[in-house]
Amino acid sequence: MNLNTKSYEKELLDNDDIPYSDLLINLRELNTVNTFLGGHNITCKGVDHFINSIPAPSLTIAEIGCGGGDNLFAIKKHLAKKQRKAKLTGVDIKRECIAYAQESGSDIEWICSDYRTVKWSGEKPDVIFLSLFCHHFTDDELVAQMQWLKVNSRVGFFINDLHRHALAYHSIKIMTKLFSRSYLVKNDAPLSVKRGFKKSEWVKILSDAGIKNYRIKWQWAFRYLICVNHE
Repeated sequence: MNLNTKSYEKELLDNDDIPYSDLLINLRELNTVNTFLGGHNITCKGVDHFINSIPAPSLTIAEIGCGGGDNLFAIKKHLAKKQRKAKLTGVDIKRECIAYAQESGSDIEWICSDYRTVKWSGEKPDVIFLSLFCHHFTDDELVAQMQWLKVNSRVGFFINDLHRHALAYHSIKIMTKLFSRSYLVKNDAPLSVKRGFKKSEWVKILSDAGIKNYRIKWQWAFRYLICVNHE
């Protein structure tokens, strides 16, 4: 297994013909993975990076590629502990994901749209974030995505995505083989690691996008948290 170069093999989740029942199992298991492997904690760290610079009660946070909304639910609980209110918005191109998120009965706003053509219900968000979303795109697409994020967020944006590493690949392959009931997770979880990033690749993508004011920190388990503040 050579992980020196990034894989561009498409994940099953990128297909448009996934049965809804299979997608539900996938979304539930992704929430479990994010909970127990620290993904939600990393997302909340990204929120913490920005909230002190945004006066209450005007905080607005949006996620693109929100899936079933588990990141936003985690942020809502996190902010409640800090006694901070925020308008939360989730954007996803898959109607099934938005329908699943809406079943929670939450006051989070859900928008079914390609992020590139999304119409915000009010002003553009203070902060936009992406969690396990960027590795679905090519480097050229990511450069354009970074530029879109810069234009569409008022204060900044952050990214929570995978570090491409052999230990991460083999660990998640074994874990999903033993515990997952989802063929989507079993196929896509290790493939996601192969599609993940090295730090130097993030530096190049951000540089090519003309973004200078950023911070990259490695996080357990095998993730990078990239926070970008507008200058």
